[in-house]
Amino acid sequence: MERLADRVILVWGFKRSLLAIAAGAFAVLALPPIGFFAAMFLSFTLLVWLIDGAAASPESGLIGRLWPAFATGWLFGFGYFVAGLWWLGHALLIDQEEFAWALPLAILGLPACLAIFYGLAAALARIVWSDGMGRIAALAAGFGLMEWLRSFVLTGFPWNAIGYGIMPVPLMMQSAHVIGAMGVTALAVFVFSAPALAGTRQGARTGIALAALFFAAHLGYGAYALHLAPRPDTLPEDKRPVVRLVQPAIDQTAKMDNDVDRAAIFETHLKLSAEAPDNGGRKPDIIVWPETSIPFILTDNQDALTRIADTLDDNQILIAGAVRAEEMGPGTPPRYYNSIYVIDGRGQIIAASDKVHLVPFGEYLPFEDVLTEFGIQNVVEIPGGFSAAASRHLLALPGGLNLYPLICYEIIFPGEMTGDIKDANAILNITNDAWFGVTPGPYQHFQQARVRAVETGLPLIRDANSGISALVNAHGEIIAGLSLGETGFVDATLDSISDGAGTTFPRQTYFWLIEALLILIALISRRGFISGLN
Repeated sequence: MERLADRVILVWGFKRSLLAIAAGAFAVLALPPIGFFAAMFLSFTLLVWLIDGAAASPESGLIGRLWPAFATGWLFGFGYFVAGLWWLGHALLIDQEEFAWALPLAILGLPACLAIFYGLAAALARIVWSDGMGRIAALAAGFGLMEWLRSFVLTGFPWNAIGYGIMPVPLMMQSAHVIGAMGVTALAVFVFSAPALAGTRQGARTGIALAALFFAAHLGYGAYALHLAPRPDTLPEDKRPVVRLVQPAIDQTAKMDNDVDRAAIFETHLKLSAEAPDNGGRKPDIIVWPETSIPFILTDNQDALTRIADTLDDNQILIAGAVRAEEMGPGTPPRYYNSIYVIDGRGQIIAASDKVHLVPFGEYLPFEDVLTEFGIQNVVEIPGGFSAAASRHLLALPGGLNLYPLICYEIIFPGEMTGDIKDANAILNITNDAWFGVTPGPYQHFQQARVRAVETGLPLIRDANSGISALVNAHGEIIAGLSLGETGFVDATLDSISDGAGTTFPRQTYFWLIEALLILIALISRRGFISGLN
């Protein structure tokens, strides 16, 4: 290990850059659909050794001294995000003639921007870098802080935060309920970086033992939460709602083609909704359709509401994704919202919720007045793009079930779990991952949705156009579901609901306590390092 560490520390030039990129790319093996979490042990060990060797001239100013570490972290992040997000380019190929030119921006440009956060994490860590355990604590604190910033800076994009690499299965997700995904991320970087201490010996025994303790606590709490901790009370048999998840798997190209028979798409959803339950089970109480599943403005089409009423029984509820239009008066174009409708058995819309956190360049165009001059437009063809709702509110269903609505990638944001979440009984997430085809994207999206369920202690009802649709319990375990690309429906019983479990304050507090602990370790180690030199 010492010989290998020395070789990595001393590598220079093009080989050094290539090794940093490769280390970041290799870490993606820890993410879905592979989930080989051990890959990150190698990646972060290499990153620590590369930062060890990221030295500048002593005569350099502060920026000059930190630049080699920043560049190392940036290259690591670039490899990580290119390998983990290349599938975003698939969405641009849905309409190749219009958006193929933007492929380099999606596949290379976005990763280059996101990698800045990892470059800053390495640079911040370098400020208090030492030769022992303190340096991996500094790196962990830097990554924790930067992943937190990545969740909201410029509207945020916390996709594939490092912590998801140590949460491939429910056993390894439960810690998120206590310290949140960001807290898990900070400690995960410490754990993943610990083998680097074996290569340089300084602080190895203490650092590796502490990392082993963190990892054992992570697994131990997971086992406790899944097998020993009290579970939410199950509902009485006659009070358990049966939920049907409809997954039509309609190709996104067809959905965007103006020449396609939209009525036929609508009828596909109705047909799957009307199917008899498998094995003579109970009819569903709640039927869920995916994001933008209704291919026209529903409130302008009374016949469509009549067809829904004809399909549903009187006591059934349909929850469907649709585009909602809001008229703004004569001479002013309408506003459009990415919305969820709740429709009863008489074809009446009894509740609705609009998307709050929109996708930049997908659902709206930042700096629209400037960018439209260059011919840049939204991927989704809505005049003027979508408008964002001012706030989010619960969907109150007949029978007293309150759902916390999240549309598409809203569910990747831990910070979205605020406000009415404390009064929710379950999370509702509808999405359309057909944009990304059969790529790692839908698998990554689904994992992050499961972690939100664990964080909040709420069951998850998730419906997607092409997958992955599933009913997930409050521990991230899949009760029933449909795989990616599968057409059909699945009925599952929501046998327990949560009440008031979704508060976020304790997790945020624990995250900052973890950050403070890591910084304290780094500062103490740094002080000892400097004293030793003196």
